[in-house]
Parts: sequence; structure tokens; C-alpha cells
Amino acid sequence: MLKHLVWGACLFALFATAAQGKTFKIATVIPDGTRWMEELKRGAEAIKQRSDGRVKFRFYPGGVMGNDKSVLRKIRIGQLHGGAITGGGLQNIYPDSQVYSLPLLFRSYEEVDYVRGHMDPFIIDQLYKNGYVSFGLSEGGFAYLMSESPLDSIDKLKQLKVWSPEGDPISRAAFEAIGISPVSLPLTDVLTGLQTGLIDTVASSPIGAIALQWHTKVDYLNQTPLMYLYGTMIVDRKDFGKLSADDQRIVREVMSEVFAKLDKINREDNEQAFQALKQQGIKFVSIDSASESEWTGAVKQATDELIREGVVSEAITQRINGHLNDFRSRGP
Repeated sequence: MLKHLVWGACLFALFATAAQGKTFKIATVIPDGTRWMEELKRGAEAIKQRSDGRVKFRFYPGGVMGNDKSVLRKIRIGQLHGGAITGGGLQNIYPDSQVYSLPLLFRSYEEVDYVRGHMDPFIIDQLYKNGYVSFGLSEGGFAYLMSESPLDSIDKLKQLKVWSPEGDPISRAAFEAIGISPVSLPLTDVLTGLQTGLIDTVASSPIGAIALQWHTKVDYLNQTPLMYLYGTMIVDRKDFGKLSADDQRIVREVMSEVFAKLDKINREDNEQAFQALKQQGIKFVSIDSASESEWTGAVKQATDELIREGVVSEAITQRINGHLNDFRSRGP
């Protein structure tokens, strides 16, 4: 009798656990109300319905769980199951994930599309090998320098107080290459830094500048694409592996569609935001050719140093430059 009771209790616990399902806690610095968050929530609702409530997502937007580094730490200790992370924020998982954001790497979105078509699957596979499931990469757009003063030469740039993301060796190297000592701040402190005068220059995509209200504190935008930004949602591979095969398939299908859609609409939103900045009176300037040549040469040397220091590998830079050279050799 006792044996049957114990067996029944075990079965009850098993079925109760299955009925409860799995709720993935996902944090991000992306503000609530943005297209990113709207689409992620829409995907989460679709997953909940298709899995009959077995799989749910709870989001913590707007940096309430801290920056990317804090989010990753909380994933490791089990407080969170995943995060919507920037490419640079993935450096503590897979350092070469930063390769798309090497300064002055891309000249156009056509180059971006060609390279990503070859390299996105490789980066996603490397994230998986390092313990995280990604459902696709989504464009953040080109980051442009925005400032209170016109940035049309390196000499003028050297006079400004430039922000560098906290813990981002690549952006810091890009500025230090031309003799600038950037001010390192977490993303959540940038607006305050602009308001207090601690910094007066930021690098951001147009939609990022508007969503984070940075555009209210700048008057000029330099039209040279400084670096390419992207993001992805990652989930701890062990937690994801606890789902049934059918539920894993549902999550992959839905979230892959979400990120493919985000990839497209983010470019459209950036184009619209670009025009919105113009309409709000921000002046667009270009760096002079001598300064651009000087900076390009200095950044090349800085990138070589980053490779020697192990920030990014020589193998990944050779891979991406190979694809760029293939594209450029085809001509316009």
C-alpha cells in the first residue's frame, strides 16, 4: 500500500511540474514600448498559445536588471534565464561576437547584408557552443557620432568629451587611436552624463538616440558610419534543453520569425529616425577627407592591437575581411 502511495505521489509531482510549464525570465536594457519589446512580447504570446501555456516569457525591460554584464551574471547564477543583449555585450560569452562592431569596418548596408548572410549562422553556432541559444541576430543599425558641436575634423573631435560604453574595448580603442580619452559610462547613465556635461558626444543609431532621448542633447550628427550594431536574445542552453522537443521547435520557429521581422523593421525605423532627426533641427555634417584618411589608418593599427591583445581573434577578422573583399571586388 505504502509503495503505491509513494508511486502515486511521484506521478502527481511529475504531472504537476509538467502542467506548470516553464517561464523564461528575460532582461534587457531596451526600453519598454519600443518596437523591439512589442515584437518580443508578441512572439511570447504566440509561444504561450501554441504550447498551450507550457512555455511563457516574462520580460524585464529598461535596464531594471542592470546592464548586459549584470544580466549575464544573473543568468549564470540562475536569477534569469536569458537576455536581449547587444553584440558588444556578448563579449563575455564569445569575444568574437564583437567583430561586426569593429570601427569603420562597413561602408554600406549592402556590405552588411552580404557579410551577415555568410557569418550570422557561424556566430549563432558559436554562441550555442558556449552555452546559449540564439534565435537570430537583429540589426541595430549604424552608429553615428552625435554631439553639441560640429564634428567635421579630428581636431574638433579631440576637443570633445566622448562617451565610450562601459567595458567596451573596441569603441575605446577607436577613440584612443586618434588621441581621445573617452569617458566610460554604462548605457543607463548616458542621458545623465549629457545633461550634466560630463559628456557631450555619443555614438548611437538614430532609433537608439531617439528611444533613449539622447537626441534632445545634441545638435550635430556626423554621417560617417562609425560602427555597426546588432542584438539578439539568448537563453541559457541548459534551461532551453529542459523543454520538450516539440516546445523547443515552437520557440525556435516563433522567435526566429520575430528576429527576422525585427531585422527588417529596425532598418526601416532607422531610416525614419534619420529623417526625424533632420526634421528636429539636428545638422548633418561630414568629416573632411584628410581626417577620414587619418582615422581609418589609426583604426587599422588599433584593430591589429586588439587582435594581439586577444579582444578579437585574427581568425574572425580574416573571415570577415575575406567576405568584404569578395563583395568589394565585384564593383558597384
